[in-house]
Amino acid sequence: MPYDLKGKNVLVTGGSRGLGAVLCHTFAAQGCNIAINYFNRVEAADEVASAVTSKYGVKAVVVKGDASLTAECKRTVEETIKALGGLDIVIANAGWTKFSNFTDLDALSEEEWDKCWAANVKAPLALLKAALPTFNANTEGGAMIITSSIAATSQAGSSMAYSVTKTAQVHLMKCLAKTQGPKVRVNAVLPGFLMTEWGLQYSPEAQQAAKDAAALKHETDLQDCADAYVMLAKNTSITGARIQVDAGLNIQGA
Repeated sequence: MPYDLKGKNVLVTGGSRGLGAVLCHTFAAQGCNIAINYFNRVEAADEVASAVTSKYGVKAVVVKGDASLTAECKRTVEETIKALGGLDIVIANAGWTKFSNFTDLDALSEEEWDKCWAANVKAPLALLKAALPTFNANTEGGAMIITSSIAATSQAGSSMAYSVTKTAQVHLMKCLAKTQGPKVRVNAVLPGFLMTEWGLQYSPEAQQAAKDAAALKHETDLQDCADAYVMLAKNTSITGARIQVDAGLNIQGA
C-alpha cells in the first residue's frame, strides 16, 4: 500500500538552498511537516520555513548542524524529533566537495578528502543510526533518501574525492537497505547537472557542455528531481534502489 505523506515529519539536511529548498517545498506540498537543516545560512533556512508554512499550512522548523560531523548529525535528528514530535523521513541531502581539476591528484589535501568522506558517507550513516529507534517504533516505519550523484557511477565530477565518496555512498545505501528492514526503506537519487549554486560554479562553457552531453540536451530539472524523492517516499516496495534523474547525461551508468 502506498505510504501516505500527509502529516509525516521530514528532515532535509542542507535544506536551505538549491535542491534541498525545492525538496522542502515539494514535501510540504504533500502535507509533510519539515525540519530544515542548515549550517551557516540561517536567513535562507528561515525563508524556506516561512514560505512552506504560509503556503501549505504545515509546521516547519530550522535546525542548525554541520552535516560533516557525525555528532552534529545525531543532534540534528534529536532536535528534529523534539521540535516536530516525531520523525518519519530523513532526506540526507547535504554533501561536500571542492571544485577542482579531476585529473590533479594533488587538488585536494588529505584533510579535504577526509571532509568529503565524512560529509558524503559517514553523515548518512550517522543520520540513520540516530533516526533508527524512532523509525522502528513508528507503526509504518520510516524512510531515508540519500542525495547522491551521477558522479557515483562515472569517472568525472567536481572532484575525484566527490566521485569516490558518492560511489561509497551508494554502496552504503544498499548495505543499509539490506540490513535495516523490514520497517526501514533506504534509497538514493542520483541527479545529473543541476543549475544550483553548486552547478553555477562551473564555467558557462562547462555548463553548456553538460547540457549538450545529455541525451535530452538540457540540465536536470530541479522539480523533476524532487518528484523522484516523493515517489520513493510513497512507494513501500522499493528499497536499496538508486534512481537516476539526469536528462540522459550518464545513461551508461544508470
